[in-house]
Amino acid sequence: MSEVGVQREGATGPTPIDRPSGRRRGDRIVGAGRTTQEVVELAIAAARSDRPVVITGPQGSGKDHLARAIHAWGGRSSGPYVVVSTSLVPEGQLGRELFGTPGEAGALDRSAGGTLVLDAIDRLSEGPRGLLARAISEGRYQRDSDATTVTLRTRIIATSATSLDRSPFGEAPQHQIRLLPLSERPEDILPLAAHFLRLHADEEGVAAVGFTAEARNALIAEPWPGNVRELGERIRQAVRLAGNGAISSEALLLAAPDTEQVPSFKEAKRAFETRYVIGLLRRCSGNISRAARLAKKDRKDFYDVIRRTGIDPTEFR
Repeated sequence: MSEVGVQREGATGPTPIDRPSGRRRGDRIVGAGRTTQEVVELAIAAARSDRPVVITGPQGSGKDHLARAIHAWGGRSSGPYVVVSTSLVPEGQLGRELFGTPGEAGALDRSAGGTLVLDAIDRLSEGPRGLLARAISEGRYQRDSDATTVTLRTRIIATSATSLDRSPFGEAPQHQIRLLPLSERPEDILPLAAHFLRLHADEEGVAAVGFTAEARNALIAEPWPGNVRELGERIRQAVRLAGNGAISSEALLLAAPDTEQVPSFKEAKRAFETRYVIGLLRRCSGNISRAARLAKKDRKDFYDVIRRTGIDPTEFR
């Protein structure tokens, strides 16, 4: 799951928007940035038409989530939602997978009346790409080894983790949406973190209290190379480590920002061990055997780690 975000300015300050983008509990549009607001506005405009859509952005930035939102907000929401990853289909089979054969329905057939998402469109070879652009331009296509034409009845959304030199849809009218990495929209981090905290706390059956001040600073300072997907997974693990109570930077396995000096590798490793052990012991109420099982380590080896950090397990009982 990946989320993008939007927050509009109200008369008394920013008013968060938490907009459903599908039927699943995790399908929400959450955030606080003007850049993301513009993305959502583009998605709403795209949902109101049947034109194809190209969504680009780095891995984990929310492309799949945004595609699902466009489907859910449009007139085809009751129709099928089909996803085909071009990187997982052998090149020689892509034509049949997309267009089908006289005896087997292709992705365009299976998604008729709904939406077809083509993931990693940049990896689609020239042959199928040309046939796809022609189908969109003419509003019809031919199945593999069949001269009969079939009316195109699906909305097509293409996603790519890299920028595209040219559109996969040729000159056909289309919508283009670009998602920025999370590091370039830091104003979205805390709203998204709060969203993930509520979601994962409910899943684990614990109380979602919030984040400590140090944890909030660490969340904003983190570069998040894995983008929104990494943020969500990090908070999922933090909830499991911390249990009830506020989420600390230790539970997030994040260091408090320090702009004055860069720690050595040995210091950084020791700091990680310390944060990890504190999070585990807090979750296990100081029970070393249980913490060792969660860490998938022998109890004696885990106790050696505890001794290196200087942590007293009895403080968590």
